[in-house]
Amino acid sequence: MNQEHDKPEANTHAADDKPRRSIRSFVLRQGRMTPGQTRGIEEGWPRFGLTVAEGRLDLQALFGDKPLTFEIGFGMGQSLLTMAKAAPEQAFIGVEVHKPGVGALLASALAEGVDNLRVYNEDAIAVLEHCIPDGSLERLMLFFPDPWHKSRHHKRRIVQPAFAELVRRKLKVGGVLHMATDWQQYAEHMLEVLSAAKGYTNQAADGAYIERPAERPLTKFEARGERLGHGVWDLKFTRSE
Repeated sequence: MNQEHDKPEANTHAADDKPRRSIRSFVLRQGRMTPGQTRGIEEGWPRFGLTVAEGRLDLQALFGDKPLTFEIGFGMGQSLLTMAKAAPEQAFIGVEVHKPGVGALLASALAEGVDNLRVYNEDAIAVLEHCIPDGSLERLMLFFPDPWHKSRHHKRRIVQPAFAELVRRKLKVGGVLHMATDWQQYAEHMLEVLSAAKGYTNQAADGAYIERPAERPLTKFEARGERLGHGVWDLKFTRSE
C-alpha cells in the first residue's frame, strides 16, 4: 500500500503572527533504512534524484519526446519500476516522502538497468506546482493513498477539488488521471470529487469504476487482499478541456 501524501494549504498567520501548521495528508514515518536502501540513495540519487529547489523541469532535455507518467506515492517502488521497465519508450517521474521507499526504488533501478525514471523525495503537491509544466503529463497515477477514514480527518485526503484542478492543469488534453483505492468510502469520495470537477470525462461506461487495467501491476498486498475478498476500485478520468 502506498504511503500517505501531502495536501498543503497556503500558509496563514494567526493574530499573534505565529504561522499555523498547514494540513498534511500524510504522516511522515521514516523508519530505519536497510543497507541496500542506503546504498540505493548514495549511488542512485546523483543519477535519478530531483529536487523542488531545482525548479521547473526542462522535460525535453530530461526525456526527449517520451510521453510522461507521474506517480504520487510509489511506496517501495516496485510497481513504478515494473511499469518503467516494461515501457522504455515512455518516461516516469515518481514522488515519495518516505526515504526507505526511495532507496528501495533506486537500488532496484540500478540493479535492473532502468533509466527512464526520475525521483523526488518531497511533497507531491509542491512538485506539481513548482516543477511540472502545465499540459505536460500523459498520465498521473495515485494508487492506494491514505484514506483518512475518520470523518474528522477527511480534509486530509489528497483528492479534493483543488487537487483535481491542479492535476487537470498538468495533464495534456487527453491525458489521464488514474486512481485506485481499497477503501470503498474513499473510492466514492474520489468519484464524487472528480465527477464534479471541470474538464474531466470518466472513462467508465457506467460513470463509476473500471476494471483494473493491465498496465497497473498487481501488488502482493492487493493480491493477498483479493484472496481475502477485499475490494479494489480503479477510476480513470480523462482531461477533456
